[in-house]
Amino acid sequence: MEYSDVPIEDCLRGGEGEMLLFALDRVHRQFAWKSGGLTQEQLGTRHPPSGVTIAGTMVHLAKVEERWTASAAGREPGPPVLGPEPWVASGAEWRQAPAARSEELYALWYGTISRCRREWGELVRDGGLDVLVQDDPEYQVNRRRRLVDILEENLLHTGQTSIVREAIDGLVGNDPP
Repeated sequence: MEYSDVPIEDCLRGGEGEMLLFALDRVHRQFAWKSGGLTQEQLGTRHPPSGVTIAGTMVHLAKVEERWTASAAGREPGPPVLGPEPWVASGAEWRQAPAARSEELYALWYGTISRCRREWGELVRDGGLDVLVQDDPEYQVNRRRRLVDILEENLLHTGQTSIVREAIDGLVGNDPP
């Protein structure tokens, strides 16, 4: 799998939901490019003093995207998982992901973003972004906020991945060729 496997269509004049989904598609494609084509050893490489690895970031982003998409859809989160209690063991993905095979990591991340993207397309159409997310009575947000949260999380970690990737093999830039 490689970054060109992440579909993206330009959105010059879309509505709010379409524009937010386009922004998420674009950052997914950037992350796919920055994390793509690496070996298990490279995916597990740290950039000291940080303990962040691209492997851990891939699993973390997949886990967060699945959890927050499920929240917006009003369902229980499903895969992705690594470890015996992945939704309970906070931070387990950062410790366990570097031991996973690169093929497993890529399949996990690409599969998750593909499933979640399809679901968000339906959520934007089905009731839109104003629907309240009911998973935490003390922190009530709507789908719009949850989608912005997912976008922000992806942006943050794509920037970190860019720094780690440059340290691994010198790849620089903001957009895939």
